[in-house]
Amino acid sequence: MNKPEISSTIPPASLDDRDLVALTLSGCQEAFEAIMRRNNQRLFRLARSIVNNDSDAEEILQESYIRAYTRLAGFRGDASLSTWLGRIVVNEALGRLRHNRARPVFESLDTVVEDTTVVPFTRLPRGPEHNALNADLRRLLETEIDRLPEAFRTVFMLREVEQLSVQETAQLLDIPPATVKTRCFRARQVLREALSEQAETQGREAFAFLGVRCDRMVSQVMQRLTDSKLLY
Repeated sequence: MNKPEISSTIPPASLDDRDLVALTLSGCQEAFEAIMRRNNQRLFRLARSIVNNDSDAEEILQESYIRAYTRLAGFRGDASLSTWLGRIVVNEALGRLRHNRARPVFESLDTVVEDTTVVPFTRLPRGPEHNALNADLRRLLETEIDRLPEAFRTVFMLREVEQLSVQETAQLLDIPPATVKTRCFRARQVLREALSEQAETQGREAFAFLGVRCDRMVSQVMQRLTDSKLLY
């Protein structure tokens, strides 16, 4: 991959992914920081949808960035950078599950047996609070998403929260588009039992990974790369 010929006055965050990769490989730390900031929220949500835990998801994200950095020279652009990073996160998250569980129940996203058991949710009470789009409702939505079967939860997060297309989701998870549609439909079905229309209107604010959390992740990864003498 050729090094982009750009002015040093152009901030890395304004560049496209290919230029950021090339700049990172040339030794520009700010370029890799821009890659992380651009992908932090989506990848955190992806990791969390698999492991169902904030701290584990952050550790997975950090490890995934280290792996991505050391393998960046192998990125050829056959898929988008976000998809390439997403696959690393998926593999890291599934590896974490296999390590933590005596019997892996989610060994591969493309071989999961569809769970047709509807999880019983507590319905929201009718009244003024039912339609209030507030922090309490958002927290409830996050709780109910956590309770979805893993295969459904991951697809729901990518399709409904991150707003990826069916094709993008299928490519990232390496499953057929029809499976994406089925799992997303089932996830929405179960969530609607508890949240009715609020799952669609509030879902995009769930599991935010911005501001301080984003800054912390970038800082931790760059420090680890520095300590390990891995920087280009």
